[in-house]
Amino acid sequence: MTILEATFTVDLRPGQQLPAAGGRFDLSKTWTGQLEGTSTGVMLTAGDPASGDAGYIAMEQFHGVLDGRRGTLTLQQLGTMAGGDPTLEYVIAPGSGTEELAGVTGTLTIAGIDDDGTHHVTLDLA
Repeated sequence: MTILEATFTVDLRPGQQLPAAGGRFDLSKTWTGQLEGTSTGVMLTAGDPASGDAGYIAMEQFHGVLDGRRGTLTLQQLGTMAGGDPTLEYVIAPGSGTEELAGVTGTLTIAGIDDDGTHHVTLDLA
């Protein structure tokens, strides 16, 4: 296994509403560190985050360089919050890599978020 570190900033914009989703957002991220590039995607939300009960799903396609290898990957997220207790599954979608990233799989963990919104992640590549 290989452990890498990266950061990202995210821009969320409300998107066209869809049935069965409380909200839809278009997202774009800028990645730095051992994952260097940009990603764009879609997030669907439901529930009431203010009450501590909510969930979201998101898919985003990353374009750039991962630990010196260039290509694209799709990142998949499933986040839930029950009673204010959050859980997050954040993975590289199997089979989504192209070019030098073909065959790459793994998980991402958010290690922290700075006051300015910068997210710190670790990537655990299989």
